[in-house]
Amino acid sequence: MHLSDHDLRQLDEAALANLTPEQARALLSKAIEDLKRARERLAQNPTNSSRPPSTRAPWEQSEAQEPEAPVASTQSAEEKPGAESESESEQKEPQKSPKGKETEKPAGRPGRRKGAPGHSRTQQLPIDAEQPHAPHCCAICGEPLDASHQSRAHNAHYVLDLVPPAAGGSGLVVRQTKHIYFETLCPCGHWSRALPGRCDEDVSWSVKLSECHLAGPTLVAFICALTQRMRLSRAKVREFLSDWLGLSVSTALINQCVHEAARAVEPVVEQEILTTVRNVELAYADETSWKEHGKLLWLWVFTCATATLFIVGRRTREMVQQVLGEGFRGWLMSDGYWAYRELDQRLRCLPHIIRKARALEEGFDAEGRVLGRHVLDVIATVMQAVYEARGAPPQGGGLRKRHAPMLEALLEHCLRLADGRHDKSRALARELLNDWDTFWVVLDHPDLPLSNNEAERALRHWVIARRIGMGTRTEQGTRAFALLASVIETCRKRNVSPWPYLAEVIGQRRKGLPAPPLPAPAT
Repeated sequence: MHLSDHDLRQLDEAALANLTPEQARALLSKAIEDLKRARERLAQNPTNSSRPPSTRAPWEQSEAQEPEAPVASTQSAEEKPGAESESESEQKEPQKSPKGKETEKPAGRPGRRKGAPGHSRTQQLPIDAEQPHAPHCCAICGEPLDASHQSRAHNAHYVLDLVPPAAGGSGLVVRQTKHIYFETLCPCGHWSRALPGRCDEDVSWSVKLSECHLAGPTLVAFICALTQRMRLSRAKVREFLSDWLGLSVSTALINQCVHEAARAVEPVVEQEILTTVRNVELAYADETSWKEHGKLLWLWVFTCATATLFIVGRRTREMVQQVLGEGFRGWLMSDGYWAYRELDQRLRCLPHIIRKARALEEGFDAEGRVLGRHVLDVIATVMQAVYEARGAPPQGGGLRKRHAPMLEALLEHCLRLADGRHDKSRALARELLNDWDTFWVVLDHPDLPLSNNEAERALRHWVIARRIGMGTRTEQGTRAFALLASVIETCRKRNVSPWPYLAEVIGQRRKGLPAPPLPAPAT
């Protein structure tokens, strides 16, 4: 804009009367240019800009026109808005004195002080079953132990879990099991103890993986479904469990369950999903903004036919290299972000260019309208040729050769406007020139996609969740979100339910065993 709010406040009839004719014409030229830009901004909608469909007013929804292009409209990375809110227990605010000043907590040993009443579970639920655990062999001499040897209980804990209903029943059934651990006397004189299974310590996680946990594997998977898939906050999950299942648990326990599940699936993401994405022939990539306790980061997605990987980090070239590695040789469909340009085989999403060209065509600048119409005509021709080639490949000569004159004309048009006066025309011309071959490689390979809709759809749910939860609050919470989202979306890609698999992974990892492999795609 040429005229700021400060400038406009000073303009009135008296100020205009003091201008010479030349000054008045110069002011009129600036005002017309500003008016055109303002009108173009008001005319922006999901078909000619990166605004998401949700920005339409309710009364405009029925009047919305679908894009003319055959490819479905996609959202841009800047406007794509999902993610769950982290537990309030993750963000501890410093104590404040009555005057409002922050005070440090007195130093001392952690835990309950002697004589303090302490806190424990107040809800008393009936015990549905008891599960004994006894050692199988002596820890010293290795001799087998059985029920004939002297035993005594040395520890016990309770586990709440969800189990399938009885035959002919329906609904969720909460079951509390008392796990009792025995120690057995060996003839050698050593008392060997049975202990709850546990995974090795990991300094990068503040949660442990152990069978000694109040929430069972299926209940943990159910909590993850409520937080990750249903987009409920920790407080809302607590309310739901209390109202519908009669379980009284804290938000801290709910948050611990989510992070424990994420730690359990971490090897699956790093060993299976990441390897799959790196070795596919065609992958889709996109990124959108993400907030971690007020810090701006980016949520990246890399997806293919059978796997989806999410990762949160900075918007840099290193993030792309971290995921795809140095040896990625497949095709990558992406937007125009410069970090992807080092890849040898890259595709550009045509609907992104269609929206920008349509905005120029509907604008007030004559030069921009001509360029917008030209770009739309070329893309429509290219897309029609690709669709026809997919049905019946052309005989004699490739599509690129047949449409070379049309592309040369557009190339010359972009070169003329690359340093033009109109900023939007100049930006579109330079964007086309910077990635020229990536737009038309589909003429050489008609089987390749025309849009980045796969990545856009993979992000959509989590972007909506981000709008609700405003991102995450801690580094571990961000990491947990990305790991769980990767497993959930990968299972959905394979048309299998992620929740039984997630419960199985948690159960195995709590025992210190490797995670089971991902389910094969359902036929």
